[in-house]
Amino acid sequence: MLIGIVGLGLIGGSFAKAYREAGHRVLARDTNASILEFAMLSGVVEGELTAETLPDCDCVLLAVYPEAAVAYVREMAPYFSKTGLVLDCCGVKQQVCAACFPVAEAYGFTFAGGHPMAGTQYSGYVHSRATMYQGASMVVVPPRFDDMALLDRIRSVLAPAGFGRITVTTAEKHDRMIAFTSQLAHVVSNAYVKSPAAQTHDGFSAGSYKDLTRVAWLNADMWTELFLENREFLLPEIEGILRSLEQYADAIRRGDAETLRALLEEGKACKERVDGPC
Repeated sequence: MLIGIVGLGLIGGSFAKAYREAGHRVLARDTNASILEFAMLSGVVEGELTAETLPDCDCVLLAVYPEAAVAYVREMAPYFSKTGLVLDCCGVKQQVCAACFPVAEAYGFTFAGGHPMAGTQYSGYVHSRATMYQGASMVVVPPRFDDMALLDRIRSVLAPAGFGRITVTTAEKHDRMIAFTSQLAHVVSNAYVKSPAAQTHDGFSAGSYKDLTRVAWLNADMWTELFLENREFLLPEIEGILRSLEQYADAIRRGDAETLRALLEEGKACKERVDGPC
């Protein structure tokens, strides 16, 4: 296959390395010319993705911010292959799919929303790796849910990346779920380390601190765009955890051991229902 990748950050770079290691050809585009040059010199990318080379691609992966992904699809719509696939890898789906599905239909190419459920707290091509997606879930939002042939094509095209699961859903459900599983976690982690105690924690912290603060080290530009685009679902999650935290605070404030114990047992039970006992 010939794979086109727009954006050689952590996500796009990992896709590029995975496809190259699997023996496929990769073309890429990045706003940072030095990153693209490095990827080409290292042999991961064989050439630049342009309007001239775009029609030859069997699949184009958009690994950029949502607004940039939409802008690229609109700009390059006349050049996408009519027999290939265009998949975005953005962290929100309603905005991207609502904009790109009509463009794809008008120009006769196939677009599907996507979101690889993998990553690290670090960003950039330097941290990308070919094994990033091994065993991970890839969320896919197709334009039609009765097109089994399309879903099979998507699975086949994504196979070299090594995903362990393809999750097919709607753009709305994706954004609702991701507000809880990813975005809320980043907000909480980022807020947690603002405690003055964080500056003097050395020697007093272990796994709990590391687990909770890992994603506080984030890409502020990207997450600002994602949070604002998904405010419809993220705000209720933030408001919900604030209400829960106030319950704990109130019980501690009043020295109410019975209520506090009940709250803790309730949280433990919720965790066991979701993930099973430890």
